[in-house]
Amino acid sequence: MGETFSQLGSLEEVNKSILSQDPAIGSKATSYSSTSSSKFFSSCVPCEGVAGGGFVTCPTCQGSGEIPQELEKQLVALIPYGDQRLKPRHTKLFVFLAVLICLVTSTLIIFFLFPRSITVQPAGLNSSSVAFDDVDIHLNTTNVLNISNRNYYPITVTQLAIDVLHLSLVVGQVSQSLFLPIGPLTSKQMFYTVTSSILDENTYKICTWQKIKVHHVLLHIQGTLTCSYLSHSEQLVFQSYEYVDCQGNSSVPHLLASHPP
Repeated sequence: MGETFSQLGSLEEVNKSILSQDPAIGSKATSYSSTSSSKFFSSCVPCEGVAGGGFVTCPTCQGSGEIPQELEKQLVALIPYGDQRLKPRHTKLFVFLAVLICLVTSTLIIFFLFPRSITVQPAGLNSSSVAFDDVDIHLNTTNVLNISNRNYYPITVTQLAIDVLHLSLVVGQVSQSLFLPIGPLTSKQMFYTVTSSILDENTYKICTWQKIKVHHVLLHIQGTLTCSYLSHSEQLVFQSYEYVDCQGNSSVPHLLASHPP
């Protein structure tokens, strides 16, 4: 009996020291008494109080006691070291799968969205017409462009600018806005017409002199094609040289070049 009273007295002193921070809590703590054995009481301090306002059930006393509501947030839950919740299964497998999925997704995104080349290849002259006045030669030429998209996403041709030169002089120009969609890994042919005026006297004689069997004019074509894809614009530069028959008033359309693969 003496040992039991001494244990209760020491525990009461501990309880007073814990609850001494708040006078109101301390006054309520003085009325606590244990309803279980002294062994259980020593592992749960305090475990039971007088029912009333401001008290909640003690979660660590198996529902056999109450604690002041002010101390509810000061409780600490203890989990045994061998608890399975501290050793989740398949953790390494889940981490490996997550890393693998991220790597595969990133690789696929880079592979499909990586920009590839867009090629523009002049396919030659499709048709031409010629007209003469006293000193000038007027040529209307229709040319063909082969455009190949090697990307895995569609592109759109938005603008075309052409300069036609003869003897290093610009004799014709054209600039037009376009909307020509080209699908992934596909090619399309595009036609454009340029009107040129040649003022060279020697060229005029070549085209109008009947004693000459060959009436060809060499034209140097320089162009810029603007394409847009993925909110980005790209300018493609191309050039070609073409011989145009300037003898007659019109020429039969030439055979188109084969469609690019």
